[in-house]
Amino acid sequence: MRTMSGRERILSTLAHKEPDHVPFDLGGTVDSGIHVDPYRKLLAYLGMNKNRTITSAEYIMNLAVVDDDVARALKIDTVPVLLTAAKDFYYKEMSREGEYETIRDAYGVKYLKPVVGGLYYDFRGNPLSGKITAEDIDAFDWPDLSQPAMIEAMRAAAEEVARGTDRVVVLAACDAGILERATWLRGFNDMMVSLGTNTAIAERLLDIITDIHLRYWEAALDATADLVDVVVEADDLGMQDRLMISPKWYRQYIKPRHKKIFSLIKRKAPNVRIFFHSCGAIFELIPDFIDAGIDILNPIQLSAAGMDIRQLKRDFGDTLTFWGGGVDTQNTLCKGSPEQIKDEVKRNLDVLAPGGGYVFSTVHNIQPDVPVENIIAMWEALQEYGVYT
Repeated sequence: MRTMSGRERILSTLAHKEPDHVPFDLGGTVDSGIHVDPYRKLLAYLGMNKNRTITSAEYIMNLAVVDDDVARALKIDTVPVLLTAAKDFYYKEMSREGEYETIRDAYGVKYLKPVVGGLYYDFRGNPLSGKITAEDIDAFDWPDLSQPAMIEAMRAAAEEVARGTDRVVVLAACDAGILERATWLRGFNDMMVSLGTNTAIAERLLDIITDIHLRYWEAALDATADLVDVVVEADDLGMQDRLMISPKWYRQYIKPRHKKIFSLIKRKAPNVRIFFHSCGAIFELIPDFIDAGIDILNPIQLSAAGMDIRQLKRDFGDTLTFWGGGVDTQNTLCKGSPEQIKDEVKRNLDVLAPGGGYVFSTVHNIQPDVPVENIIAMWEALQEYGVYT
């Protein structure tokens, strides 16, 4: 078999065909990326300029943009169009307050990171928490994430990364998922109580957030559908051992809104594939995700209850592409030896790779506590065991 380009490789596996090699993603999305600290160590290990300026792929999780020379060295098959291309529209304020760096996003939510030793930004306050009315929701200063200048910035970024690339181009969503954003605005406890006791408030909030996503995708796909292959949406709905909300609540409150978003994407860009990120123990909802319209599921959290990759491949492997699940980031990648990492990568590839429908990446982002030797062990195992014959 001839050597495929990254784009050919991923498009082949998305069609549930076996390419020449299992595709590899690192940094194609903000759910399959790498924190700036291990990225800096990776640059040094590869003998590249460790003093170069590292560009941010996402501020809150402190992720690095994977540079083109690193992508070539590691045979990465993806290239992202990131929301940071429109950071002037998504982030209202970036400043310093005493011992903290602070960010306010387009919704006015505030995040803080310690200047010394800080790894990530954490929430500080929920602007729609407490007792609120529909009038309070309507009067909130809602952002316009489909304004022409923002979409022009995304189009320019898409043109830049797509120009001459042989990798799959992945377009980011405008924001976190609709339930995620609602909990960030309302506060987790208040939003869950609203779903159970004040559904008018909960649904009004979800409707407005859904409309923001719909307007973004309408405008973004008008501008970029000719340039991108995969688009990203997300909503974290699982915890370590159970769902965050019941299947009944998902089907009543969230699924119809997901379906509306995914249907618009398919209508505007029939050839793109929808990458959907949802962490945790989400097995019970996967048939609903498929019915709503997703093509790709990420991150395949191996350590969560019920996320057995053999059952996932058996039950959904003919329909979904699994993107992730290459190695467990909670335990193996950060704590295991290189030999343990290689063994786990081989075991997971043996299950997930046959028949295509699989893109290798870690379970969510590579975190600061991962030794660079373990990253290399993972990559070497993929090169050795990811070959289709």
